Amino acid sequence: MTEHTFRVRSYQRAFHEAWAQGKADRLIEIAHRRWGKDEVALNVTRTKAIARPASYWHCLPLYEQGRKALWTAVNPHTGKRRIDEAFPPEIVASRDEQAMFLRLVNGSTWQIIGSDRYDSLVGAGVAGVVFSEWALANPSSWGYIRPMVEENGGWAAFITTPRGNNHAKSMLDMAKGNPRWFAEVSSVHDTGALTQEQLDESLKEYQALYGIDFGLAMFEQEYLCSFSGAMVGAYWGAEVNRAERDGRIGDYPIDPLHPVHTAWDLGKAVNNPIWCFQVIAGKPRIVDFYQPESDDLADWVKWLDDQGYHGIDYVPHDIIVTEWGNKRTRLETLQSAGRKPKRLPMVSVADGLQAGRVTINAAEFRDTPRVQAGMDGLRNYRRDWDDERKTFRETPVKDWAEHIGSAFRYLGLAWKEVVPVKPKEKPPEQLVYQLMPDGRVVGNMDVRAAVEAMKRRKGRR
Repeated sequence: MTEHTFRVRSYQRAFHEAWAQGKADRLIEIAHRRWGKDEVALNVTRTKAIARPASYWHCLPLYEQGRKALWTAVNPHTGKRRIDEAFPPEIVASRDEQAMFLRLVNGSTWQIIGSDRYDSLVGAGVAGVVFSEWALANPSSWGYIRPMVEENGGWAAFITTPRGNNHAKSMLDMAKGNPRWFAEVSSVHDTGALTQEQLDESLKEYQALYGIDFGLAMFEQEYLCSFSGAMVGAYWGAEVNRAERDGRIGDYPIDPLHPVHTAWDLGKAVNNPIWCFQVIAGKPRIVDFYQPESDDLADWVKWLDDQGYHGIDYVPHDIIVTEWGNKRTRLETLQSAGRKPKRLPMVSVADGLQAGRVTINAAEFRDTPRVQAGMDGLRNYRRDWDDERKTFRETPVKDWAEHIGSAFRYLGLAWKEVVPVKPKEKPPEQLVYQLMPDGRVVGNMDVRAAVEAMKRRKGRR
């Protein structure tokens, strides 16, 4: 097979060698804009696919992003499609334009996929996967794909620019201390890829587009690889970071004296994250998070019942309208399954966002992997920038985090409705009489309780 060369820039060399030469089978590269992350990934994947016939995936946050960013993208310097430069026609046996799929002459396949559709993937022979713009991808996609890659002794590479202190930062921190991983942060100061004049011009452009503060934050994320602050456009990123700084994410156990309530977002059947919470001493405590893996309501109810979560299920107002493939409303379906659903009033998205913000600022979060998965969604729940209007859009981005954020909006509306649990009064241990203003003498026990108290006293003698 024809050998293809790729010119590696000096600042790409460590990442390229670790990957291409098999020094690491797990890699994460946090790099500034225009570093060439996808270019390196495409070329290394080609080399790996030629050396080992297998299936290879290139995953973007959203499936349709792959068509514009990679499949149809043209290199302005050569006029050629990017995938044709990485996979020249002489090594491609066939291609499917609709599915963004290549079959190479040696039997290997390469395909663009999206983290928004990860649960529909089937690929027993997957030997390598690239997660591009990992900070924006659904982190559950790696959990789903990982067993396939592990089974085949394959590799995984994560490339991204920072998007706040989210799952990409957590993975980087983990990888730095793991000998199996290659981990690197390449800011523009590390690489020297751009001149100071180019950087100054970029900062001016960002601040002209986004304003002084947001523009600086975007510039620092894109070029300086800064994880500080929240993801630009995130609704609650700053509040989640504050909860972490305040020590409100920690060992908060489930209090058996208080019921565990739930808050649902009832979208399409498979996209129904459920937040589980208690209200203790007038404050919300987030104790669990459930992301259904099936569209079977019975599975969800069983999971909640198995955990012992039998409080009120707070659900959206439209639960009586939408149905799950039968003639019963969702409200009736939940009631028949032994749950206690309660409809929340219809409020604007803006009011729900404010309720969620207030809730995060007041809440305690139980530090478990499931709750952390939900909090990743809260950090990524965001709105896009509208270049034409020069402002953020009014509606959330419809990605993997949207339903997680929507469910938390309902939690924000629900927890203040919870009726506090009245503590049981401890019965008196001995009979005491009290003279009332009207001359009556009243005891603090009835006759039966007084006799039982006397027996207990005699038993202790």
